[in-house]
Amino acid sequence: MSKASSYRKFLVGLSLVALIPPLLAGCAQEEPERTIIRPVRAIKVADFEGFQARGFPGRARANQEIDLAFRVAGPLITRPVNVGDEVKAGDVVARIDPRDFEVNLRNVTAQLAEAKAALERAQGDFRRQSNIFRKDPGATSEAAVDRARENRDRASATADSLTASVTTAQDQLDDTYLRAPFDGTVVATYVENFQNVRQKEPIVRIVDTSHVEMVVNIPESLISLAPSVKTALLQFDAFPGREFEGIVSEIGTEASQTTRTFPVTLRMKQPEDVRVLPGMAGTARAGEADFPEEHQTRGVAIQAGAVFTPDTKTQSHVWVIKPTEGDLGVLEIRPVKTGDMTAHGVLITEGLSANEWIVTAGVHSVHEGQTVRILKPAGG
Repeated sequence: MSKASSYRKFLVGLSLVALIPPLLAGCAQEEPERTIIRPVRAIKVADFEGFQARGFPGRARANQEIDLAFRVAGPLITRPVNVGDEVKAGDVVARIDPRDFEVNLRNVTAQLAEAKAALERAQGDFRRQSNIFRKDPGATSEAAVDRARENRDRASATADSLTASVTTAQDQLDDTYLRAPFDGTVVATYVENFQNVRQKEPIVRIVDTSHVEMVVNIPESLISLAPSVKTALLQFDAFPGREFEGIVSEIGTEASQTTRTFPVTLRMKQPEDVRVLPGMAGTARAGEADFPEEHQTRGVAIQAGAVFTPDTKTQSHVWVIKPTEGDLGVLEIRPVKTGDMTAHGVLITEGLSANEWIVTAGVHSVHEGQTVRILKPAGG
């Protein structure tokens, strides 16, 4: 076979090999296109009518609670209270041996008496020197007057310093008594009698349960209604069927970064017939409420960042999420009519209904019909 013939066969074979990958690719089954699911931050439009019927979980806590500690150190000589004891404000709950502090107080008191006597002498000497120099300048010198003045000032500073030392010593002696700052119940003791205790070491824990508090977390879509609540109704798992009336005592002004909820503190008096203890679980709901006028006119306030105007439109719009399965949904662009800007956001007067989910962030980076995953705030 000639070299030319062999070369032609080689080129034909090379061409056949080059055709194999396209043929195999054509025979392969096409993979289905993957749907990219985008997570979005969203809130549910507030249901004002349903707000009062909705329960928010929480736990009871004491109105006041404190770990008592001495400001001074020393051996404990008495601790007349035990766990469960009721105490009144001012009651002694523990005492440190006062003898060293009594000795110190006597010492600085005596030093102060000596300093006051020295100050009187220095003041008298300065007056004499000043009078002599004024009446007969030749009988004394200006330097002698200056020395007398310096001695008086030094004696005065010493007396002032020892006066402060006496006050400190008296305070330290008083601090050997540990007293209850309010009426309450002893719930823990941390040291035993005759034990040497350190400064600021916890001795006993006292809680005031004359009033009970419960902290509940309110979603950002509903927090605007919290100031309108006049009374709250609290229920505890330990007392089924019972409902206790309280008030809103504090409304948080900063949302949790993870749950996007606001803490609201409710307060109630301790019932007379049962005892609500710190840590008891329960729920709370709004009782009597006076909603703002803008809510009574069926307007809903939403975050300003949820409202946008598309490039091809002149009317305001929002992204509404139509739930499909679980926390998934499909985006629908919805025109809305806006009202005034309130303290709680933009007032939407038309286009939204209660309990609809709307996108609150990234409104310019999503599109119509896109599948999204709702990042719900806790409690929302």
